[in-house]
Amino acid sequence: MFIQTEATPNPNALKFLPVGENVIGEDRSGKFFKKDSDEDRNKSILADSLFEIEGVEDVFLGSDFITVGKKASIEWPILKSPIILAIQEFYTSGQPIINEIDTNPKHRLAHDDDEVVKKIIQLLDTRVRPAVAQDGGDIIFHSYKEGIVYLEMFGACSGCPSSTATLKMGIENMLKHYIPEVKRVEPI
Repeated sequence: MFIQTEATPNPNALKFLPVGENVIGEDRSGKFFKKDSDEDRNKSILADSLFEIEGVEDVFLGSDFITVGKKASIEWPILKSPIILAIQEFYTSGQPIINEIDTNPKHRLAHDDDEVVKKIIQLLDTRVRPAVAQDGGDIIFHSYKEGIVYLEMFGACSGCPSSTATLKMGIENMLKHYIPEVKRVEPI
């Protein structure tokens, strides 16, 4: 099995692409796991095996990629080979990637009947999320209240030095342009 790697805008996150393999597929939102979160344990055998590698802090499973976040004090040349090996071993095991399937992505739960929210979600799903996925991350709608859109950032976007610029200059400007009710965008 061949695994490509791609740099992300976040120097502490690297995107791993198992060529010819699905990770979680196109029809589901990505899954984000943090090493120090007990609620994430045993939800993904792949994520659990990556957390056994010293220096791995978070794992984001996208449609056809895996983004791994590391401690700033450890360099990629030290981590890259063990991560690739863990991914290869996982795929040869034939085990499911996610043990617990969430059939209701977070951004679908809140305010499904609100027209402004429907427009926000549609723009995020069609214009923002595909571009962000190319950088190894995801941005999910969390809520909308009094003109403010609250978004949650995952994968390479979480902790990325350029995430604030992406949020304010890119996403906020686009949403304000297409949806006059939107006044501001904030991360949660």
